[in-house]
Amino acid sequence: MKFSDGNWLTLPGYEVMSPVQAYDPKAQEKSISVYASPRDLKPRWALLDLPLMTVKLSSPMADVIRVSVHRHKGGIVQRPEFEITEQEGIQIETGMETGELWLQSGGLKACVHTEGDWGISFFQNERRITGSGIKSLAHVTREDGQTYMREQLDLGVGEQVYGLGERFTAFVKNGQSFDIWNRDGGTGTEQAYKNIPFYLSSHGYGVFVNNPGLVSFEVGSERVSKVQFSVEGEKLEYFIVGGKTLRDVLRNYTTLTGKPALPPAWTFGLWLTTSFTTNYDEATVMSFVDGMKERDLPLHVFHFDCFWMKALHWTDFEWDEKVFPDPEGMLQRLKETGLKICVWINPYISEQSRLFDEGAERGYFLKRIDGGVWQWDRWQPGMAIVDFTNPDACQWYGDYLRELIDIGVDSFKTDFGERIPTDAVYFDGSDPHRMHNYYTQLYNKVVFEVLEEKLGKGEAALFARSATAGGQQFPVHWGGDCSANFESMAESLRGGLSLGLSGFGFWSHDIGGFENTAPADVYMRWAAFGLLSSHSRLHGNQSYRVPWMFGEEAVDVMRFFTKLKCSLMPYLYGSAVDAHVIGLPMMRAMVLEFPEDPGCRTLDRQYMLGDSLLVAPIFNEEGIAEFYLPSGRWTSFVTGESVEGGSWRSEQHGFMSLPLYARQGSLVPVGAVNTKPDYDYVDGVEVHVFAPVEGVEMHLEIPDLKGNSSFKMNAILNETQLTVELISVDSKAWSLLLRGVTEVESIIGGIGEAVELGMRIRPDIGVTSIVIKYA
Repeated sequence: MKFSDGNWLTLPGYEVMSPVQAYDPKAQEKSISVYASPRDLKPRWALLDLPLMTVKLSSPMADVIRVSVHRHKGGIVQRPEFEITEQEGIQIETGMETGELWLQSGGLKACVHTEGDWGISFFQNERRITGSGIKSLAHVTREDGQTYMREQLDLGVGEQVYGLGERFTAFVKNGQSFDIWNRDGGTGTEQAYKNIPFYLSSHGYGVFVNNPGLVSFEVGSERVSKVQFSVEGEKLEYFIVGGKTLRDVLRNYTTLTGKPALPPAWTFGLWLTTSFTTNYDEATVMSFVDGMKERDLPLHVFHFDCFWMKALHWTDFEWDEKVFPDPEGMLQRLKETGLKICVWINPYISEQSRLFDEGAERGYFLKRIDGGVWQWDRWQPGMAIVDFTNPDACQWYGDYLRELIDIGVDSFKTDFGERIPTDAVYFDGSDPHRMHNYYTQLYNKVVFEVLEEKLGKGEAALFARSATAGGQQFPVHWGGDCSANFESMAESLRGGLSLGLSGFGFWSHDIGGFENTAPADVYMRWAAFGLLSSHSRLHGNQSYRVPWMFGEEAVDVMRFFTKLKCSLMPYLYGSAVDAHVIGLPMMRAMVLEFPEDPGCRTLDRQYMLGDSLLVAPIFNEEGIAEFYLPSGRWTSFVTGESVEGGSWRSEQHGFMSLPLYARQGSLVPVGAVNTKPDYDYVDGVEVHVFAPVEGVEMHLEIPDLKGNSSFKMNAILNETQLTVELISVDSKAWSLLLRGVTEVESIIGGIGEAVELGMRIRPDIGVTSIVIKYA
């Protein structure tokens, strides 16, 4: 939302009050506070008829500073609020010196100017990262009486802004305007399903606006050297999130708002759905499953989309008996093939649903101001919306999910949750404007916790579309309705990378696009991209997405990349554990891993998959990939060719390939199984050693299926000797595979109780493998 008319004027209909100086500064033990005055208070008369803003700075955890501002604090406390972590025992220092009031938390420091012009400056390890100056902080009154609080933080020369949720517009957010307001707009517009009031700066910090309602951002789009954010009302709270690196900033932000849960390993396999508006029954479903098996296509999850329920009855959690006369038996037959089962749900209840009268009579739906059920006809006729602020409604809704889990369902696709009204009444009195975005948090939380209750901790996983800040705790999320073309494939990736820089660890998308039917080349290129993503799902709208519908070559491509992903699961699940423990996304924008490289700051058509693997999907008919390799030695995971980075590359690839490069000094474990994602990752694992850097120690941990470390290894190259140290390992055979390296002449070290140390040559790659076997 813009308030100014150029540099000097205010837009008609608005009155802006900004502080010009600080008054009555106070340094408490854990916080500092000051009054922000809109005029010079030296004359005694200036103390009369005075509007003041109160500014308080504190710290909920190390390297995070909270800034709370209000004009009038006597208003009603509005719900909901984001859940914020408050760590105990952190060291906070405060003080007051000549002209300055300050607070320090970890390496992050805030200084309020107590003399001269109003201003707040933020420093990370003594380096100024941003701040708020004269005319930046403001209280705004519109001519109809609506009030706003506004802040403008400095945007430095060359500084670039990322995040703000899953946004499909330009990856670098400078010059753009955003309303944090969840909408069902597809992937081809400025609207977003997952709006997160958090941005990450290339200058090494993040900003989180603590308001679940509408937050309006102007990122260098009103004042070109400022990031502006504003909220309705009399209060504004935001957090400056620091850290030594961008990785540390994300770690701190996800500590503040919640770490992603660790999805079970089976979710990383290939998902196949019935698609949306296709016709299907058990025979159709089994033909898909059998067709995948006959073609040696590993399949791990089958998803039933909307029409598992009777048309116009959504949501009633009841299988359409005309199409599925024996749902429990069908699910059992599917599970006997080794598949997990997911079904589509949403929080909207049609008037035709068997749930409608129950919910209406018990008060489980959002209500109109007059006390009746809030209804409309968008999506389903006479549709009501479940009120998840009512604990009894949560239990009622969850009980229907429990029944489905009891007959074999393992996961739920929690669709929708964006079109939430602002004129409804909630059971707990929550403000409907603040609930518009926050509704999805309650919705996904209810479903996720039911899965944890029934299946156990570590076995819960959703396939969710909408989210708000903190929604990363309930993975997995997918990118919504994309089109079946290269342009939409690229915009989907932009959205996923932005979401990853907003604290979300796991993300997926509809392979081949959702709308329409992709040409075979788009489908195959998307398959490679999709199977080198966190999670991989074949889904569409009006046509089935089984690969043989796109030709036999598509079958071969799907088989190759599905098996590649399964074999990479020791590495990928280790990256998933990092997402869960640290808060780093599995699919990482290049700027996150290489913030010091200016060449990486705008890249949105390639990414790091975990710490070590660079992926550059192909977005054109010619099969040409143009991508950037940061400095260092990079080795093609597919061909074994090693190249020096620090430059752009252009490569042409067939459908069975794409640029997949391993970072210098990486240890990438490759599993012995390529047909499923959940297996013993250590048994027979092959550790690929990529171009070790002399004198730089390499580390590897391989998790078990619970996320616990079951294999730890260190390795270091000194001259031509590679020293390997095993910290812990089960007594199973494993091997080292040296790739992109010619200078290693010998391997020594703590190989535990190995009884055989042999050499072999991998003819497919032509490199030496060191085989270690245990008794």
